[in-house]
Amino acid sequence: MGLYDKYLLPKLLNLAMKAPEMTRLRRELVPLATGRVLEIGVGSGLNLPFYAQQVHVTGVDPSLELQAYAREIAQDAKLAVEFLAVSAEAIPLADNIFDTAVITWSLCTIPDPDAALREVRRLLKPAGKLIFIEHGESPEANIATWQRRINPTWNKLAGGCHLNRRPDTAMLANGFKFAEMTKGYIPGPKIATYSYRGIATIA
Repeated sequence: MGLYDKYLLPKLLNLAMKAPEMTRLRRELVPLATGRVLEIGVGSGLNLPFYAQQVHVTGVDPSLELQAYAREIAQDAKLAVEFLAVSAEAIPLADNIFDTAVITWSLCTIPDPDAALREVRRLLKPAGKLIFIEHGESPEANIATWQRRINPTWNKLAGGCHLNRRPDTAMLANGFKFAEMTKGYIPGPKIATYSYRGIATIA
């Protein structure tokens, strides 16, 4: 890991993820989590203030640098959080133990999002739910073309983020169905702001 990835990138990501509309969406969806919660890509902990006090969160993220921010937020929020510095594709926990999973702006960076979604499905109870907010491929052909062009450079600068993944297709392909979903742009450059958000359950 280079100096950029270790020291500068976590600060940049933490700042970028505090955009007002992203915070609004967190405030809208994260409180819907109940029971024992698995958060994939807990990152710098920006979801943590929006959880109900009675939940218990297990936050998965391989970045210890981002987790340092998250631990401070969890302490300030007086929220019970267990942090695991492991890959989302291989989480060392037993099957069917979580009531809710939360993934926000993380599937874009996970090297194998299909494997991560299969892990989420394995770890959720049969009646569990997946709360998600993701960005991905635009339905506008010209925007999608630019996403494909820019993606290789963007990927290197933005911590492995992909502009043109299809989180909705990936969820359907890995054992989920949608209870509700909203698609559309949020404020910002169109190449990075087409969003998919809602709740999925096990198919």
